[in-house]
Amino acid sequence: MKILFTGASSFTGYWFAKELVEAGHKVVTTYTKLQPKDYAGIRGERVTKLYNKCEQVFSCKFGTSKFLELIRSESQWDMICHHAADVSDYKSSKFDFVNALKQNTFNLPSVFDTLLKKNCRTVILTGSVFENDEGKGDDDLRAFSPYGLSKGLTFNVFKYYAQIFNLKLGKFVIPNPFGPFEEPRFTSYLMKNWLDKKIASVNTPDYVRDNIHVSLLSRVYTFFIEKVKNTDKYFLQINPSEYVESQGEFANRFAVEMRKRLDLPCELEIKKQEDFSEPLTRINLEKVSDLFSDWTERLAWDELAGYYKRIYSEKEN
Repeated sequence: MKILFTGASSFTGYWFAKELVEAGHKVVTTYTKLQPKDYAGIRGERVTKLYNKCEQVFSCKFGTSKFLELIRSESQWDMICHHAADVSDYKSSKFDFVNALKQNTFNLPSVFDTLLKKNCRTVILTGSVFENDEGKGDDDLRAFSPYGLSKGLTFNVFKYYAQIFNLKLGKFVIPNPFGPFEEPRFTSYLMKNWLDKKIASVNTPDYVRDNIHVSLLSRVYTFFIEKVKNTDKYFLQINPSEYVESQGEFANRFAVEMRKRLDLPCELEIKKQEDFSEPLTRINLEKVSDLFSDWTERLAWDELAGYYKRIYSEKEN
């Protein structure tokens, strides 16, 4: 398939685009910044690694005139995967969800109309388990945050216009991915402390979350979009799940796997949780670890350990 993909500079976006190419699809990735060198750090590394895999189009924000011209420039598209989303300061309680919704859905009717003229009738939207009414958990499945609210509203706008334009819509709901090339988050925090020979603290061990290897998640993504393309249904959704457990239990799991691969003590301090500002439980629903015979948990842990070993080696040198 020929796929137009937004948001490839992100952690999961990089992995999804990479996996799509390796599955034999032609992928055109769009970026908001002017040129590759405008992406720094780990994000820049991800953009660079996609250079020989995808056709990359810069300064091409979703819904803009350049984005529409890109769609018109090709004779046909099989699918658009809208993975990009406004995530600026996404953890803040002051996150501007109204502006995020505007950016996520900018000029959407024109985008859909232009795609239809290129015989493209399939749309994949990335959702989050942290938006309202997703997954399984407590607090009546409210949005985790204004960012989660923006994601839920974005889905509703996409679903509304997909029905109007008679497009097939697939929603891919992401839980808590982890793996190589991720931003500084929970598992990278653990590794940073362990590589520095420090004890890592787990401050919110009671939260029950759904952590998943990003390599597995990206395989599921490719599987899902092919399923959406080949179905007669107007809407499909998948909520992939792997490790459903408390963050304290997951931290211990992570420590065990890294300890035996990196010859590090990987010590943890499980603290008494005092902050319960987020829902206690929020998880996805569909176990996917046995979906692919050529994907193994052991090799995923090996790959992750090798990645951090390389980073540590580079730091030492």
